[in-house]
Amino acid sequence: MDILEKIATTNMLTILENCRVSPPPATVGHRSLPQSFFDKVWLLFFPIHQVFFYDFPHPKSYFLETIVPKLKQSLCITLQHFFPFAGNLIVFPNTGKTPEIRHVEGDSVALTFAESNLDFNDLTGNHPRESQKFYPLVPKLGQPSKVSDYVSIPLFSVQVTFFPDTGIAIGLTNHHSLCDATTRFNFLKTWTSIAKHGTYDISLVSESLPVYERMIKYPESLDEIFNNQPGIETIDDGYEIPHLVGETDKVRATLVLTQTHVNKLKKWLSTQLATVEYVSSFSVACAFVWSCIAKARATEQKSQDDDGLERFICAVDWRSRMDPPLPQTYFGNCIGPCISAPIKSSLLVGNKGFLTAAKVFGKALSETLKDKDVIKDAYTWLERVYEPVPTVGVSGSPKVKIYEVDFGWGKPKKHETPSIDYNGSISVNACKDSPGGIEIGISLPAKQMNEFISISKDELESSFYDQDY
Repeated sequence: MDILEKIATTNMLTILENCRVSPPPATVGHRSLPQSFFDKVWLLFFPIHQVFFYDFPHPKSYFLETIVPKLKQSLCITLQHFFPFAGNLIVFPNTGKTPEIRHVEGDSVALTFAESNLDFNDLTGNHPRESQKFYPLVPKLGQPSKVSDYVSIPLFSVQVTFFPDTGIAIGLTNHHSLCDATTRFNFLKTWTSIAKHGTYDISLVSESLPVYERMIKYPESLDEIFNNQPGIETIDDGYEIPHLVGETDKVRATLVLTQTHVNKLKKWLSTQLATVEYVSSFSVACAFVWSCIAKARATEQKSQDDDGLERFICAVDWRSRMDPPLPQTYFGNCIGPCISAPIKSSLLVGNKGFLTAAKVFGKALSETLKDKDVIKDAYTWLERVYEPVPTVGVSGSPKVKIYEVDFGWGKPKKHETPSIDYNGSISVNACKDSPGGIEIGISLPAKQMNEFISISKDELESSFYDQDY
């Protein structure tokens, strides 16, 4: 693709309306929510971006006259219950004072309505597509501002993009310190229920309404260690939130592992390992993709002898692991990393690569899920998560029913997580079209993606995993 074509892909968006949506007047007022260690630890991480694509074969007039007002009104009512989404993160630089989410009367969410002439069907496919094509659909967070002795950081924004007579894309961006995937999904369940039913009925959303009580107890030493982490001092004048913009050599594709694929891989593992520490659809899918990425990288680089180290990391919901357990509607972040032991990249290449990945990642998951000492794990987090070891991470979980996010015009045709472009992670969700299957989003340089697709396809279609050795 030449330069002119690349420039064109960044200019295929027309802004129809920029507006701001607040909770209904006098329903929230002035409120603040202190950040726990489990929120603060995400302070310097990149934002989370999601885009939901929906079939919408209707004219622009219907979109403007019906959908736009419905989304504004339903978001307004939802913010009444999820006020932090409309607030700002308040950080007190170089003081050690606990950050907080602060909402004052009149605070609001930036909501953009736009129109695109990009190819909707191309964007919603599973085949490789240029990552930068998705960036115009991703809303940016507002600019942080220095106010007196603190920095105010916007936390959430929304963009709704209309594809004439074809579809709608709803892009969401949130600062990771606002919440984790569980809280974000509870927010979406509430918003979509109100939008879909066209009325506010507390009984329809009561199971997803947030609990704001700060229930997590931990020693102050965790905060002290975090406050001394490199980079914290940068949150002051001139601080900027990372965002996806410009050209990239990355492409994104979706690998679908059906229930048949997953069962085949599980069965093969059981014949190879006398004792399997942990096997689930999630662990098997992650191990398979990890090994395929390593093989694709080695093939593209024409090297099978890479003895560099790498590791795999995923987030684990800690709500049920706390003592006492936290409700699933606890608002904020309550997740921690499951980090595999570093292994040589060369061990992931070859016929036993998947087996090696499954053993290493399964062992890490087993140890993490059995260990109920969350506070000890938090210390380990601070010690290990910033280690300079190349890492493949995971965004999402099959437990979050992402394809049930229905605003009233049907379930999503496709879901994408553009934020995996920041660091080469993968996204993992329940499969839309294959019950029990796993849908994995991949973001790689184009040449590596070609190798990955070829390798993963050949392995899934071969009889190798039907054999016993």
